[in-house]
Amino acid sequence: MTQTKGRKGIILAGGSGTRLYPITVSVSKQLLPVYDKPMIYYPLSVLMLAGIREIAVITTPQDRAQFERALGDGSQWGVSLTFIEQPSPDGLAQAYLLAEDFLDGAPSAMVLGDNIFFGHGLPEMLADAGKQTKGGTVFGYRVADPERYGVVAFDAEGRASQIIEKPEVPPSNYAVTGLYFLDAEAPARARKVTPSPRGELEITTLLESYLNDGLLNVQRMGRGYAWLDTGTHGSLLDAGNFVRTLEQRQGMQTGSPDEIAFGQKWITREELEARSKMFGKNDYGTYLAGLLK
Repeated sequence: MTQTKGRKGIILAGGSGTRLYPITVSVSKQLLPVYDKPMIYYPLSVLMLAGIREIAVITTPQDRAQFERALGDGSQWGVSLTFIEQPSPDGLAQAYLLAEDFLDGAPSAMVLGDNIFFGHGLPEMLADAGKQTKGGTVFGYRVADPERYGVVAFDAEGRASQIIEKPEVPPSNYAVTGLYFLDAEAPARARKVTPSPRGELEITTLLESYLNDGLLNVQRMGRGYAWLDTGTHGSLLDAGNFVRTLEQRQGMQTGSPDEIAFGQKWITREELEARSKMFGKNDYGTYLAGLLK
């Protein structure tokens, strides 16, 4: 797949992870393991599957050094990583203000650092979203507990009519996932977002500005997709078990930037071989070596 022209990526990996205390007292939530890889590998792999090679990682000042150590500059995967500090977590829409200089007028795809996506048609779905030059695309996923999320209301024709943050009476079972394809206007629109009662720049308010202008496409993810967030102890364990089951049953990796980079021809056989030797004492290294055969 070719790179989405001009579109840049953002991974929002800030916050203090208080819901996961005490395991996140000393380490960023997005660096915790999800089975055999750091959590951030999974959202990174989503952006790479979308053909995006310029990516900003937004994290806290105290966690920045850990992320730089875990990810480097991205050259081992044929991508370019930029690290941006978020002094305080003031809402998801704040990411577009922090990344405005990095985006430099480019459209973006932002993914939350604790979200995991899986599905056979995922690359094609991402490619379709990336082709949109005006407005934005978000993804609705059916959940059993929509009151925990931003929820999409649909009109009689099945078109998205409203997005409501954590509604007491959800208008549907479709939650907005943590993956947002927005045009170059996102930072300017984010500047107009006023803080919510909890003092945050809500992503739902930003998305509603697109929706009210008829510029937001809500793509429903069907039964064949999995969307997991890993914000609680139970969901973190569930995500690890999900990945482990997939990999053991299929003998294929999930969320591997190394495999994606090699498949996209962003790295050479020699570079992948070096990575496989780096992980030579475990199954991940064995898997990467197997890709060369």
